[in-house]
Amino acid sequence: MTFTIKVPASTANLGPGFDSVGLALNRHLVLSCTSSDQWRFRYQSPGYETLPTDQNNFIYRIYRKTASIYGFPDPEPAVHIDITTDIPLERGLGSSAAAIVAGIELANYLLGLQLTTAEKARLASCFEGHPDNAGASVYGGLTVGTHSEEDTVIIPCGVPPIDVILMIPDNHLLTEASRNLLPERLDFYEAVRGSSLANVLVACLVRGDIEKLSHIMACDVFHQPYRIKAVPDLETVTAYLSGEPCGVALSGAGPSIAILTKKNKGEAIREKLAHRFPNYTIDLLHPESQGACVYEGC
Repeated sequence: MTFTIKVPASTANLGPGFDSVGLALNRHLVLSCTSSDQWRFRYQSPGYETLPTDQNNFIYRIYRKTASIYGFPDPEPAVHIDITTDIPLERGLGSSAAAIVAGIELANYLLGLQLTTAEKARLASCFEGHPDNAGASVYGGLTVGTHSEEDTVIIPCGVPPIDVILMIPDNHLLTEASRNLLPERLDFYEAVRGSSLANVLVACLVRGDIEKLSHIMACDVFHQPYRIKAVPDLETVTAYLSGEPCGVALSGAGPSIAILTKKNKGEAIREKLAHRFPNYTIDLLHPESQGACVYEGC
């Protein structure tokens, strides 16, 4: 038995769309799976050398959690998994969400669970704690979601006509550490303003209205004002690109910075940024229309 699981990376929040808006990107986590007499995970990509290769592996633990939920406390068979990925760890590109979705897909395939896409998204959101990265990795494209202990609703919104430039620093930023910077409460009127900004953000993305998007992404009140102390270059980049038709925001919890611009216009901005910020890896990416998928063979 051989099969392959492919899960896209994602960027989330995009300013005011905190814990709700996600966008799948054309970077991927790929699991090449083969029947074996024991579980083994072998990473083929740099940056993942320290991760567990046995049953302590995060993907395996998600697989076991999913199996247990559906009545398989000690699931078989064992699988050897070769993993390749171009999603960097702890950089705000949904590496943990992609691993969660891969673990769910692994259980769904091996145990014949026949989960619907909505059920996979619900599970991934429960494991992740929010639906933005998880929803994008499951569905592909742009997703907007809401999540609670009782329910998860994620709406796929197609593929926006944009380019995405990612500025990826060398340093890591744990999501938990980034969340510790956030306030416990927000003033009611600030929350109302933040909600309206998130609504307009989604409308701008769906319509490809970069001019309005560039203003909206910079007006977030939910998380960026508090996380700026951990990613001070966000303000510098925003000011540097003030004359360009693009929106700038943290990618997820950071420390990567996402720049959204019109389709086919991203390379010029990428080159401009590369000249000014040589300490970053700066890549031109595109929205990924295909969500997580499983296919026979490796």
